[in-house]
Amino acid sequence: MKRYTGRLLATEIITGLIALLFLSPFYFLFVNSVKPFGEIMSDSASWPKVFQWENYAKAWELTKFPQAFTNSLIITVISVGILALISAMGAYRMVRANTWFNRILFMLFIASMVIPFQTIMMPLLRVVNELGVNNTHFGLVMTYLGLGAPMAVFLFHGFVKSIPREIEEAATVDGCTGISVFFRIVLPMLKPMLMTIIVLNCLWVWNDYLLPSLILQRPEMRTIPLATFAFFGQYTKQWDIALPALILGITPIIIFFLFLQRYIVEGIAAGSVKG
Repeated sequence: MKRYTGRLLATEIITGLIALLFLSPFYFLFVNSVKPFGEIMSDSASWPKVFQWENYAKAWELTKFPQAFTNSLIITVISVGILALISAMGAYRMVRANTWFNRILFMLFIASMVIPFQTIMMPLLRVVNELGVNNTHFGLVMTYLGLGAPMAVFLFHGFVKSIPREIEEAATVDGCTGISVFFRIVLPMLKPMLMTIIVLNCLWVWNDYLLPSLILQRPEMRTIPLATFAFFGQYTKQWDIALPALILGITPIIIFFLFLQRYIVEGIAAGSVKG
């Protein structure tokens, strides 16, 4: 049994203090979400004198939260689901069919990861407008697929290399087709990396403000970040309603992350050992 030393105690204390430092914004977010506007402006750090829970009811109503939540959920689920599946299939094909074309294609995926989004933002919007998919969920989903695929393919590519070919060859001998081998043999073995990519991309798509603000202009198409931003005007900021709206928006994705965070560790650990 490891002896409990003063050095270990000091490490735990320092780690706890750092954790409190990083958690302090959540304290300010919560305590100010249940204060009236005047109390927020006068003393934002104090504990609420009276918990004003009706702030949440106002935020729910003014943001049309059920509609914004549905939009965010549809966009996130479809974007991340298609992105994970197509990236896994593409990376698997690039690894197993190691032709010069696939090698060049993989290099292009890697090269696109270093291109800043700001340099392609205007051309991307022009393409979206020319295709007539602006103000649609489809246009936003396709944009997320294009921007998220390079990183996902890169991660899957390294993980697929760790899967022995002998397993696939044995399945082929047993009568599996190429598609069956991928879905019945390879995809289950990709689960740690698959879940890692799903969690990370869900956090990105759910919390993203920039792309929805560029593509979705109609109020009924707004996602949660867009609906929340409506409380921040040029001259006024409705903190007493904006903060509850922020909590309503981040709660679902925090719950999702807490349930699936272990897969991120498993995916990274498995990739580092096998890769």
